[in-house]
Amino acid sequence: MTGLPEGDVPAYRVWALPGIPEVQAGDDLTKIIAAAAAADGLPGLADGDVLLVTSKIVSKAEGRMLEATDREAAIDAEAVRVVARRGALRIVETRLGLVMAAAGVDASNTEAGTILLLPEDPDASARALRDGLRDALGVEVGVVITDTFGRPWRSGLTDVAIGAAGVRVLDDLRGGLDTHGNPLNVTTVATADELAAAGDLVKGKTTGLPVAVVRGLAHVVAGAGADADAGVEEGARALVRAPADDMFRLGTSEAVREAVTLRRTVREFTDDPVDPGAVRRAVAAAVTAPAPHHTTPWRFVLLESEASRVRLLDAMRDAWVSDLRADGFGEESIAKRVRRGDVLRNAPYLVVPCLVMDGSHTYPDARRNAAEREMFVVAAGAAVQNFLVALAGERLGSAWVSSTMFCADVVRSVLSLPAGWDPMGAVAVGRAAAPPRERPERSAAEFIEVR
Repeated sequence: MTGLPEGDVPAYRVWALPGIPEVQAGDDLTKIIAAAAAADGLPGLADGDVLLVTSKIVSKAEGRMLEATDREAAIDAEAVRVVARRGALRIVETRLGLVMAAAGVDASNTEAGTILLLPEDPDASARALRDGLRDALGVEVGVVITDTFGRPWRSGLTDVAIGAAGVRVLDDLRGGLDTHGNPLNVTTVATADELAAAGDLVKGKTTGLPVAVVRGLAHVVAGAGADADAGVEEGARALVRAPADDMFRLGTSEAVREAVTLRRTVREFTDDPVDPGAVRRAVAAAVTAPAPHHTTPWRFVLLESEASRVRLLDAMRDAWVSDLRADGFGEESIAKRVRRGDVLRNAPYLVVPCLVMDGSHTYPDARRNAAEREMFVVAAGAAVQNFLVALAGERLGSAWVSSTMFCADVVRSVLSLPAGWDPMGAVAVGRAAAPPRERPERSAAEFIEVR
């Protein structure tokens, strides 16, 4: 092997360790790797080296092998949630926080009729290997346990770190400057993943070389480089993105189902302003609803100023009070009912969805004309449902209140709407002031009739 370039030229060297035998349950990986590294013709292990170990041999040594017939049950046991599903393929989050296909349960590079689970605790496995090699060889090395991942938005597979010890897994450059003096605001380098990918270039998937060594990057190894620090010891778990920061946490159909589930009636809102762009994105989802005769029977009136909201709600309140008096209610009862309608007044944003009958058909009899209007009303309801679900996807709470339907002329007058626009209630929009109440469980079977 040739030496590294001299001087200040950044460089490193990576090689696979030959001579690793087929690993069995209970084998001592430290002894196996130490013996392979000391073989004739190899440079051995030195302080500052990084050892890259394929997770499969760790799993084998730890006895993480099952009969292949138990694969689906094993995936269920290793997963905490399904991220996406397409046919038989499941992308899941594991107990370790890793998001990957089939929870890492794998039938490759193992005996026929068996499957391998990931190591129980890859960070602990890495620490044990590092400590064992220090004791056996007197060297201070970093250890990375690797596994093969696909990645969102990218074709092909690569190795990434699922366990680490003594290695700086993340290199946080935020707060520094680039070569042009520009501030680095978001740059955090996944050093352990880069090391894992470098090792995979020499290990390969089919060559029977499950271990590689990287030399020349001692600055990322604890106790070996001048740049090493306490942050090195945090392990590969630090690479797992927190749920709150994960913008791609769900597959398409799962995201739709979660948004539908999140759609709850919210009656108390914070004072936080509502992003008008989020509301417009929700309208864009609303107008994909089905409609009769290729029409577009929806309009959404966005009340973004407080003045427009107050003007409308005051006029609606006056109309409601007048109706209640005409119905014979006393003033105290009227006041209580009006207070119950404050959900709209307390919201920082209001939307009035309207139905338009443009493109509807006219028939010579009342029955078919009534059915025609009902078709359009159903289409308007589908659009509003899309709108509410999309708002939930934007993490906005909403309440669909029917009140504008009871004073349509007042709404049209105050908002200067065309005579043919029929208000379909009003939607209060905002950030929920508190978590929604638990929704009673509903069994779909109670709402199904099969003929």
